[in-house]
Amino acid sequence: MPLPFLSGLRVIDLGQYLPGPYAAQMLADLGAEVVKVEPPSGDPLRQMGPTDADGTTAAYKLLNAGKTVIRLNLKDEGDRGAFETLIAGADALVESYRPGVLDKLGVGHARLRALNPRLVHASLSGWGSTGPYARRAGHDLNYMAVGGGLDSSGTPDRPSISHPPVADFASAQQAALAVVAALFGRQRSGEGCFLDLSIMETVLGWQGFNLTADARGEVPARGEALLSGGAACYRIYRTADGRFATLSALEAKFWQGFCEAVGRPDWTARQGDPLPQSDLIAELDALFASRSLADWKALLDPVDCCFEALPTLAEMPDHPHIAARGQIRVTPGAEPLVETLMGLRVDGGTPPERAPLRESTAAAVLAAWT
Repeated sequence: MPLPFLSGLRVIDLGQYLPGPYAAQMLADLGAEVVKVEPPSGDPLRQMGPTDADGTTAAYKLLNAGKTVIRLNLKDEGDRGAFETLIAGADALVESYRPGVLDKLGVGHARLRALNPRLVHASLSGWGSTGPYARRAGHDLNYMAVGGGLDSSGTPDRPSISHPPVADFASAQQAALAVVAALFGRQRSGEGCFLDLSIMETVLGWQGFNLTADARGEVPARGEALLSGGAACYRIYRTADGRFATLSALEAKFWQGFCEAVGRPDWTARQGDPLPQSDLIAELDALFASRSLADWKALLDPVDCCFEALPTLAEMPDHPHIAARGQIRVTPGAEPLVETLMGLRVDGGTPPERAPLRESTAAAVLAAWT
């Protein structure tokens, strides 16, 4: 069951693909009633990638669980009228169109505000509603690039692509937070508002440390900073069987514990060597390559040194900690769905579960709302 915090609130999800729908799904997890409005052809994510026997992708089902889905053609006067009636009875709208698209359809923010002055309208676009890139196309990789999420990540040769798409998911979380805050503010003011959110700026908002270091001439080359691979105590290492292990022994006590456990107390004093620590890293590379991942787990799991094996996706659901926390829910069958629920437990409860998405009509939704 969803959590009760937003119970009684109605949210219209006019998003497509990932960011907008994920933001709306989090609001559903918190108890809001979410109605997803799609064009007659459906959200393009329905067919983006391998489809199940019902003709719909697993990604679409996962991102829209917990919602009621209806289809409206906003270019059609009758359907647009139904949409406007929904807006009049809603508390929030989450949409992810390029700026200007809703205006062309006759349901821009000015029209929406006239229909419902209490509406919280969240516009989650790639670049934001103003600026020279406002109407420019883009996807996660582009937003990560301009927002600073790539330049300092990867190896000295090249940046690396993050997966899952970090900017998409993170901006959705920021949008959900902004909507909840605006709804809380509405209790005081009685008025709704327009929230201008940018996927790129979500990533840019994390770059204060790096930009400050750059302004001071202190930025190491890509892959050579303390937290990007330049320190021996904070790296990913390959084991003898081709698996990987993570070591994050940043604090002196953790590094000392690791060095003593592997029989190299002489390394303890080298934690502060200048970056990049190429020689020390080479020694640890050779060390980890000398044993299997299982051997390293047996040796280092009992040691308080911030060591963790890197599980494969297939291993994750059965990881003892993940299994104990209950965030993963598997719907078995020939086409299983593996849901990752909101990682929130209230007063010792379990993560909020989601009902499968439900297809409906605008008429049915409006009848339930009146």
